[in-house]
Amino acid sequence: MSNYVAIIPIVSVMLTATAAMLAEAFRQPGERMPLFGLGLIGLVGAAISSIMLWDTDARSFGVVRADNFTLFINLILCVVGVLTMLFSTEVVEREGLPPGEFYALTLFGLSGMMLMAAATDLLVIFLALEVLSLSVYVLTGLRRSSSTGAEAAFKYFLLGAFSSAFFLYGIAFAFAVSGSTRLDQLGVAMSSQGTGGPPTLALLAVGLLAVGFAFKVSAVPFHMWTPDAYEGAPTIVTAFMSTGVKAAAFAAFLRVFLSALEPLKGEWIPVLSVIAAATMILGTVVGVVQTNIKRMLAYSSIAHGGYLLLGIIATSATGKAAVLFYLLAYAVTNLGALGIVALLGTPQHQHDELRDFAGLWQSRPALAGVMTIFLLSLGGFPPTAGFIGKWYIFAAAVERGYYSLAIIGVLTSVVSVFFYLRIIVMMYMTEGSETARPRLPIAAVAGLGLATLAVLYLGVLPTKIIDLALDSIATIL
Repeated sequence: MSNYVAIIPIVSVMLTATAAMLAEAFRQPGERMPLFGLGLIGLVGAAISSIMLWDTDARSFGVVRADNFTLFINLILCVVGVLTMLFSTEVVEREGLPPGEFYALTLFGLSGMMLMAAATDLLVIFLALEVLSLSVYVLTGLRRSSSTGAEAAFKYFLLGAFSSAFFLYGIAFAFAVSGSTRLDQLGVAMSSQGTGGPPTLALLAVGLLAVGFAFKVSAVPFHMWTPDAYEGAPTIVTAFMSTGVKAAAFAAFLRVFLSALEPLKGEWIPVLSVIAAATMILGTVVGVVQTNIKRMLAYSSIAHGGYLLLGIIATSATGKAAVLFYLLAYAVTNLGALGIVALLGTPQHQHDELRDFAGLWQSRPALAGVMTIFLLSLGGFPPTAGFIGKWYIFAAAVERGYYSLAIIGVLTSVVSVFFYLRIIVMMYMTEGSETARPRLPIAAVAGLGLATLAVLYLGVLPTKIIDLALDSIATIL
């Protein structure tokens, strides 16, 4: 039995996904089933089991490890999943999405994300990556009546296939160097390289693995899929993949590069530094000129990916913990913002243009206030989670002497404030049309309340979560 303990959170989510899929098969035409409730049960079960496994460092099959690092990521993914379920109760029906497919694919995607964070073998990471990727590809094009969604899903699939090929070639070269795909054995092989510098095969392995991860975290120049996929996907799917995929990808990124490949950090840190700087600059500059909210938040996501890369580049305990805290802060903030966009949409209009937020303060003052909190957090204003997250990320970069990257991060963060404030100005200072806004279901109100409390709690009292993050990264090696 002990051999299966580490996979309990993953199995909990997978069983729920299977139950949702089977329930859809038996659902009568027109019959409504509370499938989101099934999802909540599985995610709460995964969260409880993750808490109970804390400090156990359980392992399963030699390639899955439920250390505190994995469990912290599991809890972030459970938060992502729960908020997605709460926001989707009526959005799925309103947008004409098949509920069984939506909930099953979302939960299967989450199980892949959890496995990706827990895997200690490159091949298992690749399999987990494919599980989450295939789920998200289908979710992107789930609105079958939308030609934009079909185009976005096709682009995402093609580029994702290329990135998977790069990642698989990286695994092949890593195996050639170490004779194994296990991260611990790969780390030993990299540490034992001679003084003449790492061999070409090792450098090729590092480069190709970095390309695979860079695609998933939307780093420049592998970001091309992000704006189209975010715009074309149903808004609730955009909210899910912008947070869940990023959390899982950065978890695997941290585990591979800051444990197995850390002996070669002298080779990959300069390259990642250039990528991080380009990612922060492009995400901010191009985001400024966007008028579609989803495309704007896509470029915002690219810029945030650049900030997170600073934590990896720092290679310190502070940097690793800062990445974990930032992932949680970004998850609740971005899910809240995109959740509001999804909730305000109608079957005829997605409500994702800047002008659609005109006059929201007059028609829905509470919703405008909550949206303001999320936007200020994305911009890094105190006392929100985004401010604390950026503070720790930039502090980690300065601590390790990467002053230029920290300066670029601060300057791009200041510039990004423009496009967040533009939405706020539109809500409060522009007259809106008198079009009816859809009512908000109780579950969605609860989700917005939880996200808002999380953003403010992480901004005012972050110490407890920071301590948990520091405790988590101690087991990453």
